Amino acid sequence: FVIGAHFIGNDDEHTLMMIRELLSFLPLNNLDESPVVTTLDPVDRSDETLQTLIPSDPNKPYDMHQIILSVIDDHHFFEVMPHYAKNIITGFARLGGKSIGIVANQPDHLAGVLDINSSLKAARFVRFCDAFNIPLITFVDVPGFLPGTVQEFGGIIKHGAKLLYAYAEATVPKITVITRKAYGGAYDVMASKHLAADVNYAYPTAEIAVMGPDGAVNIIFRNEIDEAARAQKVEDYRDNFANPYKAAELGYIDEIIYPRETRRKLIHALDMTKTKHEVNPPKKHGNIPL
Repeated sequence: FVIGAHFIGNDDEHTLMMIRELLSFLPLNNLDESPVVTTLDPVDRSDETLQTLIPSDPNKPYDMHQIILSVIDDHHFFEVMPHYAKNIITGFARLGGKSIGIVANQPDHLAGVLDINSSLKAARFVRFCDAFNIPLITFVDVPGFLPGTVQEFGGIIKHGAKLLYAYAEATVPKITVITRKAYGGAYDVMASKHLAADVNYAYPTAEIAVMGPDGAVNIIFRNEIDEAARAQKVEDYRDNFANPYKAAELGYIDEIIYPRETRRKLIHALDMTKTKHEVNPPKKHGNIPL
């Protein structure tokens, strides 16, 4: 099959049912609010398994789908392009009955890095949601952009900038949850406060910094220190920078939350931003990096 297809059906009936489900998340036109349906899933439902889902070792992967499925209504996620650029997840769901679009890094595939394909996949989805007034929820665990000459020659700066542009231009409610790593330019791109995100949450396990502790110490001190001193510098860096508290102190994080509270906090943030309205300066159109 074609891995670039947005959805793949088993047969005609299955395909038509997916089309029907997709349309259920969309308003009648771009001027309407995103649809709201009745749900019996409690708003204040918590999930204790989220407390231990993220490994203590920052180099160990986990499946971001588990967080998404835990917090959304009825654990039902309508994923878009699940077989393409698996290092990023996009799809539709509901929170408190309200349609939302979800963008999330996937640590279980390529450590959740951003590359050309994932940047394009996410950028198109963000612009689609913004076109139809669908709020965006972003789950962040990104160690950076994928390095290498293949990405450089392919135009990672240009294509990565498309995702940044999409988030910056989006006027729908933008709510972000940083679960673990949020490093460097990739942190900025993933609906950070610097891109005018409305509400930014972080788990206590979040690491928000220019780069990881090991890489930072290797660059700053290079060959100046021995192994024991290096280990101490890594620990000092982790304590001072690779955590959400410094970012919260600077105003880049609105609140540090317990993972089990994610659903309640997201629904509260959606309710708080439901009357959001932005008026942009008159212009013909923006100059998106094409």
